[in-house]
Amino acid sequence: MKQLNLFVELTRLKRPIGYMLLFWPCLWGLTIAYDFSMNLQIFIKYALLFLSGAILMRSAGCILNDIFDKDFDSKVERTKDRPIASGKVLVNQGLFYILILCSLAFIVLIQFNLFTIILALCSMPLAFTYPLMKRFTYWPQLFLGITFNYGLILGWTSITGEISLVPLLFYLGAIFWTLGYDTIYGFQDIKDDEIIGVKSTSIKFKKNPKFFIILCYVIFTLDLTYLGFLMDFNKIYFGGLLIICMHLFFFQIKGLDIQSKKNCLKTFKSNNFLGLLIFLNIIIGKIIV
Repeated sequence: MKQLNLFVELTRLKRPIGYMLLFWPCLWGLTIAYDFSMNLQIFIKYALLFLSGAILMRSAGCILNDIFDKDFDSKVERTKDRPIASGKVLVNQGLFYILILCSLAFIVLIQFNLFTIILALCSMPLAFTYPLMKRFTYWPQLFLGITFNYGLILGWTSITGEISLVPLLFYLGAIFWTLGYDTIYGFQDIKDDEIIGVKSTSIKFKKNPKFFIILCYVIFTLDLTYLGFLMDFNKIYFGGLLIICMHLFFFQIKGLDIQSKKNCLKTFKSNNFLGLLIFLNIIIGKIIV
Protein backbone atom coordinates (compact mmCIF):
# COMPACT_ATOMS: atom_id res chain seq x y z
CA MET A 1 0.00 0.00 0.00
CA LYS A 2 2.89 2.35 0.79
CA GLN A 3 4.40 1.82 -2.66
CA LEU A 4 1.01 2.44 -4.27
CA ASN A 5 0.62 5.71 -2.38
CA LEU A 6 4.13 6.75 -3.44
CA PHE A 7 3.30 5.91 -7.06
CA VAL A 8 0.12 8.01 -6.92
CA GLU A 9 2.10 10.87 -5.38
CA LEU A 10 4.88 10.50 -7.94
CA THR A 11 2.48 10.59 -10.90
CA ARG A 12 0.23 13.36 -9.43
CA LEU A 13 -2.83 11.21 -10.11
CA LYS A 14 -4.69 13.01 -7.33
CA ARG A 15 -4.16 16.27 -9.23
CA PRO A 16 -6.13 15.85 -12.45
CA ILE A 17 -5.40 19.38 -13.68
CA GLY A 18 -2.13 18.16 -15.25
CA TYR A 19 -3.56 15.44 -17.45
CA MET A 20 -6.75 17.41 -18.18
CA LEU A 21 -4.72 20.28 -19.64
CA LEU A 22 -3.07 17.66 -21.85
CA PHE A 23 -6.42 16.08 -22.73
CA TRP A 24 -8.44 19.16 -23.70
CA PRO A 25 -6.44 19.98 -26.86
CA CYS A 26 -6.79 16.33 -27.96
CA LEU A 27 -10.55 16.57 -27.51
CA TRP A 28 -10.70 19.94 -29.32
CA GLY A 29 -8.87 18.50 -32.32
CA LEU A 30 -11.08 15.42 -32.34
CA THR A 31 -14.23 17.55 -32.09
CA ILE A 32 -13.44 19.95 -34.93
CA ALA A 33 -12.62 17.00 -37.21
CA TYR A 34 -15.54 14.74 -36.34
CA ASP A 35 -18.72 14.51 -38.40
CA PHE A 36 -21.46 14.43 -35.77
CA SER A 37 -24.02 13.15 -38.25
CA MET A 38 -22.19 9.83 -37.88
CA ASN A 39 -22.49 7.35 -35.05
CA LEU A 40 -21.09 8.84 -31.82
CA GLN A 41 -19.52 5.52 -30.83
CA ILE A 42 -16.24 6.29 -32.58
CA PHE A 43 -16.09 9.79 -31.08
CA ILE A 44 -16.62 8.46 -27.55
CA LYS A 45 -14.12 5.65 -28.09
CA TYR A 46 -11.42 8.02 -29.35
CA ALA A 47 -12.13 10.56 -26.60
CA LEU A 48 -11.61 7.84 -23.97
CA LEU A 49 -8.43 6.68 -25.71
CA PHE A 50 -7.06 10.22 -25.69
CA LEU A 51 -7.98 10.62 -22.03
CA SER A 52 -6.20 7.37 -21.19
CA GLY A 53 -3.16 8.43 -23.20
CA ALA A 54 -3.10 11.83 -21.51
CA ILE A 55 -3.17 10.26 -18.03
CA LEU A 56 -0.44 7.76 -18.90
CA MET A 57 1.89 10.22 -20.63
CA ARG A 58 1.36 12.95 -18.06
CA SER A 59 2.21 10.45 -15.33
CA ALA A 60 5.37 9.37 -17.15
CA GLY A 61 6.26 13.02 -17.72
CA CYS A 62 5.89 13.84 -14.03
CA ILE A 63 8.29 11.05 -13.09
CA LEU A 64 10.83 12.07 -15.73
CA ASN A 65 10.58 15.69 -14.60
CA ASP A 66 11.21 14.64 -10.99
CA ILE A 67 14.25 12.60 -12.02
CA PHE A 68 15.76 15.51 -13.96
CA ASP A 69 14.87 18.02 -11.22
CA LYS A 70 15.84 15.88 -8.25
CA ASP A 71 18.47 18.33 -7.01
CA PHE A 72 16.39 21.41 -7.78
CA ASP A 73 13.25 20.02 -6.12
CA SER A 74 15.07 19.33 -2.87
CA LYS A 75 15.81 23.08 -2.59
CA VAL A 76 12.29 24.35 -3.36
CA GLU A 77 9.74 24.55 -0.55
CA ARG A 78 6.78 23.37 -2.68
CA THR A 79 8.62 20.35 -4.15
CA LYS A 80 11.13 19.23 -1.50
CA ASP A 81 8.90 16.39 -0.29
CA ARG A 82 8.33 14.82 -3.71
CA PRO A 83 9.13 11.06 -3.60
CA ILE A 84 12.33 11.18 -5.69
CA ALA A 85 13.65 14.45 -4.25
CA SER A 86 13.11 13.17 -0.72
CA GLY A 87 14.63 9.75 -1.48
CA LYS A 88 11.43 7.78 -0.88
CA VAL A 89 11.56 6.51 -4.47
CA LEU A 90 14.85 5.62 -6.19
CA VAL A 91 15.69 6.88 -9.68
CA ASN A 92 15.82 3.30 -10.99
CA GLN A 93 12.31 2.70 -9.68
CA GLY A 94 11.17 5.86 -11.42
CA LEU A 95 12.67 4.75 -14.72
CA PHE A 96 10.91 1.39 -14.39
CA TYR A 97 7.57 3.15 -13.84
CA ILE A 98 8.20 5.32 -16.92
CA LEU A 99 8.83 2.19 -19.00
CA ILE A 100 5.55 0.62 -17.86
CA LEU A 101 3.53 3.80 -18.41
CA CYS A 102 4.99 4.42 -21.88
CA SER A 103 4.32 0.79 -22.85
CA LEU A 104 0.68 1.16 -21.83
CA ALA A 105 0.49 4.48 -23.70
CA PHE A 106 1.85 2.78 -26.83
CA ILE A 107 -0.92 0.17 -26.61
CA VAL A 108 -3.41 3.06 -26.55
CA LEU A 109 -1.66 4.79 -29.46
CA ILE A 110 -1.79 1.83 -31.84
CA GLN A 111 -5.59 1.95 -31.74
CA PHE A 112 -5.38 4.95 -34.09
CA ASN A 113 -4.47 5.17 -37.78
CA LEU A 114 -0.86 4.86 -38.94
CA PHE A 115 -0.41 8.57 -39.69
CA THR A 116 -1.47 9.50 -36.16
CA ILE A 117 0.85 6.87 -34.69
CA ILE A 118 3.83 8.26 -36.64
CA LEU A 119 3.02 11.86 -35.69
CA ALA A 120 2.70 10.92 -32.02
CA LEU A 121 6.03 9.11 -32.01
CA CYS A 122 7.65 12.16 -33.62
CA SER A 123 6.61 14.21 -30.59
CA MET A 124 8.49 12.02 -28.12
CA PRO A 125 11.72 14.07 -28.24
CA LEU A 126 9.67 17.10 -27.20
CA ALA A 127 8.07 15.24 -24.30
CA PHE A 128 11.37 13.95 -22.96
CA THR A 129 13.45 17.13 -23.35
CA TYR A 130 10.97 19.70 -22.05
CA PRO A 131 11.99 19.20 -18.37
CA LEU A 132 15.54 20.27 -19.28
CA MET A 133 14.59 23.57 -20.91
CA LYS A 134 14.35 25.54 -17.66
CA ARG A 135 18.12 25.13 -17.34
CA PHE A 136 18.92 26.83 -20.66
CA THR A 137 16.17 29.30 -21.57
CA TYR A 138 13.67 31.68 -20.04
CA TRP A 139 11.06 30.12 -22.37
CA PRO A 140 10.41 26.61 -20.98
CA GLN A 141 6.69 27.45 -21.03
CA LEU A 142 6.92 27.80 -24.82
CA PHE A 143 8.29 24.27 -25.09
CA LEU A 144 5.56 23.09 -22.72
CA GLY A 145 2.96 24.69 -24.99
CA ILE A 146 4.42 23.03 -28.07
CA THR A 147 4.38 19.68 -26.26
CA PHE A 148 1.08 19.87 -24.36
CA ASN A 149 -1.01 21.03 -27.31
CA TYR A 150 0.43 18.57 -29.83
CA GLY A 151 -2.55 16.33 -29.11
CA LEU A 152 -4.75 18.84 -30.92
CA ILE A 153 -3.15 17.80 -34.20
CA LEU A 154 -3.40 14.13 -33.23
CA GLY A 155 -7.11 14.53 -32.47
CA TRP A 156 -7.63 15.91 -35.96
CA THR A 157 -5.54 13.29 -37.77
CA SER A 158 -7.18 10.44 -35.84
CA ILE A 159 -10.32 11.22 -37.86
CA THR A 160 -9.04 12.71 -41.11
CA GLY A 161 -5.74 10.86 -41.56
CA GLU A 162 -4.11 14.09 -42.78
CA ILE A 163 -3.00 17.53 -41.61
CA SER A 164 -4.62 20.75 -42.81
CA LEU A 165 -4.48 24.48 -42.04
CA VAL A 166 -7.30 24.36 -39.47
CA PRO A 167 -5.63 22.22 -36.77
CA LEU A 168 -2.24 23.85 -37.34
CA LEU A 169 -3.63 27.35 -36.71
CA PHE A 170 -5.61 26.12 -33.71
CA TYR A 171 -2.46 24.45 -32.39
CA LEU A 172 -0.42 27.66 -32.70
CA GLY A 173 -3.06 29.62 -30.80
CA ALA A 174 -3.29 26.99 -28.06
CA ILE A 175 0.47 27.29 -27.49
CA PHE A 176 -0.12 30.89 -26.38
CA TRP A 177 -2.87 29.68 -24.02
CA THR A 178 -0.32 27.43 -22.33
CA LEU A 179 2.27 30.22 -22.31
CA GLY A 180 -0.20 32.33 -20.37
CA TYR A 181 -1.46 29.85 -17.80
CA ASP A 182 1.94 28.28 -17.09
CA THR A 183 3.49 31.69 -16.58
CA ILE A 184 0.84 32.20 -13.89
CA TYR A 185 1.70 28.79 -12.42
CA GLY A 186 5.41 29.67 -12.33
CA PHE A 187 4.90 32.56 -9.91
CA GLN A 188 4.40 30.04 -7.11
CA ASP A 189 8.09 29.16 -7.18
CA ILE A 190 9.65 32.35 -8.50
CA LYS A 191 11.68 33.19 -5.40
CA ASP A 192 13.18 29.71 -5.07
CA ASP A 193 13.74 29.48 -8.85
CA GLU A 194 15.75 32.70 -8.88
CA ILE A 195 17.93 31.47 -6.02
CA ILE A 196 18.74 28.09 -7.61
CA GLY A 197 19.06 29.44 -11.16
CA VAL A 198 15.97 27.95 -12.81
CA LYS A 199 14.59 30.04 -15.69
CA SER A 200 10.97 30.73 -16.68
CA THR A 201 8.73 33.28 -18.37
CA SER A 202 7.50 34.14 -14.87
CA ILE A 203 10.99 35.42 -14.07
CA LYS A 204 11.53 37.02 -17.48
CA PHE A 205 8.32 39.06 -17.29
CA LYS A 206 8.11 39.51 -13.52
CA LYS A 207 8.17 43.33 -13.80
CA ASN A 208 5.06 43.44 -16.00
CA PRO A 209 3.54 39.94 -16.03
CA LYS A 210 -0.05 40.91 -16.79
CA PHE A 211 0.96 42.58 -20.07
CA PHE A 212 2.62 39.37 -21.26
CA ILE A 213 -0.26 37.14 -20.13
CA ILE A 214 -2.81 39.48 -21.73
CA LEU A 215 -0.83 39.34 -24.99
CA CYS A 216 -0.86 35.52 -24.90
CA TYR A 217 -4.58 35.38 -24.21
CA VAL A 218 -5.40 37.97 -26.90
CA ILE A 219 -3.57 35.84 -29.49
CA PHE A 220 -5.42 32.74 -28.28
CA THR A 221 -8.77 34.55 -28.42
CA LEU A 222 -8.11 35.83 -31.94
CA ASP A 223 -7.17 32.28 -32.92
CA LEU A 224 -10.46 30.92 -31.56
CA THR A 225 -12.31 33.64 -33.47
CA TYR A 226 -10.55 32.83 -36.72
CA LEU A 227 -11.25 29.14 -36.13
CA GLY A 228 -14.96 29.96 -36.05
CA PHE A 229 -14.75 31.56 -39.49
CA LEU A 230 -12.60 28.78 -40.95
CA MET A 231 -15.01 26.11 -39.71
CA ASP A 232 -18.08 28.17 -40.59
CA PHE A 233 -19.44 27.85 -37.05
CA ASN A 234 -22.82 29.36 -36.19
CA LYS A 235 -23.36 32.71 -34.46
CA ILE A 236 -23.87 31.05 -31.09
CA TYR A 237 -20.20 30.02 -31.17
CA PHE A 238 -19.10 33.64 -31.41
CA GLY A 239 -21.42 34.52 -28.54
CA GLY A 240 -19.78 31.74 -26.53
CA LEU A 241 -16.41 33.36 -27.16
CA LEU A 242 -17.57 36.31 -25.06
CA ILE A 243 -17.94 33.97 -22.07
CA ILE A 244 -14.49 32.55 -22.75
CA CYS A 245 -13.05 36.07 -22.94
CA MET A 246 -14.69 37.00 -19.65
CA HIS A 247 -13.04 34.02 -18.01
CA LEU A 248 -9.61 34.79 -19.49
CA PHE A 249 -9.49 38.53 -18.99
CA PHE A 250 -11.70 39.17 -15.98
CA PHE A 251 -11.51 36.07 -13.80
CA GLN A 252 -7.91 35.12 -14.58
CA ILE A 253 -6.06 38.33 -15.33
CA LYS A 254 -8.02 40.95 -13.41
CA GLY A 255 -8.18 38.70 -10.35
CA LEU A 256 -4.53 37.61 -10.56
CA ASP A 257 -2.28 38.31 -7.57
CA ILE A 258 1.23 37.09 -8.37
CA GLN A 259 2.27 37.61 -4.75
CA SER A 260 -0.21 34.97 -3.60
CA LYS A 261 0.69 31.34 -4.28
CA LYS A 262 -2.87 30.31 -3.48
CA ASN A 263 -4.28 32.79 -5.99
CA CYS A 264 -1.83 31.72 -8.70
CA LEU A 265 -2.71 28.06 -8.22
CA LYS A 266 -6.44 28.78 -8.22
CA THR A 267 -6.13 30.82 -11.42
CA PHE A 268 -4.00 28.15 -13.08
CA LYS A 269 -6.46 25.38 -12.17
CA SER A 270 -9.38 27.38 -13.60
CA ASN A 271 -8.01 26.59 -17.07
CA ASN A 272 -9.49 23.12 -16.71
CA PHE A 273 -12.93 24.76 -16.68
CA LEU A 274 -11.86 26.93 -19.62
CA GLY A 275 -10.92 23.80 -21.58
CA LEU A 276 -14.43 22.47 -20.98
CA LEU A 277 -15.98 25.79 -22.08
CA ILE A 278 -14.04 25.73 -25.35
CA PHE A 279 -15.03 22.12 -26.01
CA LEU A 280 -18.72 22.85 -25.41
CA ASN A 281 -18.52 25.97 -27.55
CA ILE A 282 -17.05 24.00 -30.46
CA ILE A 283 -19.79 21.39 -30.11
CA ILE A 284 -22.46 24.10 -30.16
CA GLY A 285 -20.79 25.85 -33.06
CA LYS A 286 -20.80 22.66 -35.12
CA ILE A 287 -24.08 20.94 -34.44
CA ILE A 288 -26.63 23.74 -34.00
CA VAL A 289 -27.83 25.03 -37.37
